[in-house]
Amino acid sequence: QVRLEESGGGSVQAGGSLRLSCTISGIRVNSACMGWFRQAPGKEREEFAIAMIGAGGTEYDDSVKARFTVSRDIDNNAVYLQMNSLKAEDTAIYSCAADFRRTGDDGTTCYRRDFMYDYWGQGTQVTVSS
Repeated sequence: QVRLEESGGGSVQAGGSLRLSCTISGIRVNSACMGWFRQAPGKEREEFAIAMIGAGGTEYDDSVKARFTVSRDIDNNAVYLQMNSLKAEDTAIYSCAADFRRTGDDGTTCYRRDFMYDYWGQGTQVTVSS
C-alpha cells in the first residue's frame, strides 16, 4: 500500500522559512516523479505542481522560483520542500503527490499537471502572516 504523509507546516511571519517533509511508504521515492501542490483558502487546488522533482531534475512554478527548493532523500524515502522568503500569498494547504508511472529518466518525463499523479498525501497547513 502506497502512503504519503506531509509534515512541517505551521505559522510563520512573512519573510520567514519553513521546511515541509513528505515521507513515503510502499514504494521508493527514486521510482517516481514527485510534486508539491497547494490549495489556498477559498480556492481550488492549483492544477500545476509548484515544485516537482524526478530523476531528470527539478522544475518550479514562477511564483516560487528562487524561493522554494525541492529535494529528495533516497535513504529516508522522503521528499522535502524548503520554503524561504515566504509571503502571505503562500498561505495554503500543501500536499505532496507521486506519479509512479514515470521516473524522469529512461525515456520518461515528469510533468507538473495534477492529473498525472496517482497518490496524494493529506496535506499540511502553511500560514504566512504579513
